[in-house]
Amino acid sequence: MLDFLYNTTIGRCILRVLTKPVISKLCGTFMDSRISTLLIPSFVRANSIDMSEYIANDFHSFNEFFVRRIRPGMRVFDQDPSAFDAPCDGLLSVYEIEDDTVIPVKQSRYSVTRLLHSKKTAAHFKGGYCLVFRLCVDNYHRYTYIDNGVKGDNHFIPGKLHTVQPIALEKLPVFTENSREYTVIKTENFGPIVQMEVGAMLVGRIKNHHRRHVCFRGEEKGYFNYGGSTVILLVQKDRIVLDDRILRATAQGVETPVKMGEMIGRRI
Repeated sequence: MLDFLYNTTIGRCILRVLTKPVISKLCGTFMDSRISTLLIPSFVRANSIDMSEYIANDFHSFNEFFVRRIRPGMRVFDQDPSAFDAPCDGLLSVYEIEDDTVIPVKQSRYSVTRLLHSKKTAAHFKGGYCLVFRLCVDNYHRYTYIDNGVKGDNHFIPGKLHTVQPIALEKLPVFTENSREYTVIKTENFGPIVQMEVGAMLVGRIKNHHRRHVCFRGEEKGYFNYGGSTVILLVQKDRIVLDDRILRATAQGVETPVKMGEMIGRRI
């Protein structure tokens, strides 16, 4: 279906409608309804989700199931303050920010200025790292703060809602077209970090819990409703050393599966 939508003329015409936020809102209304629970059993089977990892609930909607909570002890953050841990489950790729540009996927170039709609903020991350965590539908769809610190205001940037599957990433600058929300977090151990959540097709809601906020390592920051989506971290130059296996995999065009709380680097 995605191949049809992104690689055919008729499909691209349909795509113009499907990527509109109003379609996501309509889908979200259905996914909040009681009747949507009928989709849960087949979704669990199709995506091989191990429900024993999650707190059992009598779900009243598909979205309630989709943002289900993990059992205590299943996603534990390293208490070593120098450990740089993943804020969420997902497939991780890491890129160096060179002259305001990162190249997250094949033919698409992304300007950090365009990503943030702020040249001033982008300038602080020149020479640093861009970490892209692409969540799939079977991942845990809650995300956290990676360190103690002070969270700034939320900045919402409206846009379209393309899928974040590789077929779309290869065709379009998805991360600078999709609806997204970011904040700058002044962390204790890694300096200022941008954390951004990017919406995706049929994901109309990025739910962040806080406005300005004193945050803690491993504290839940928010969650995504139905669909795969993306968390992006921007880290300043000379703040962290990342796991070499992740850097090598990215250089080969391979995403690395990670879990929330898994150590992926260290403070310099």
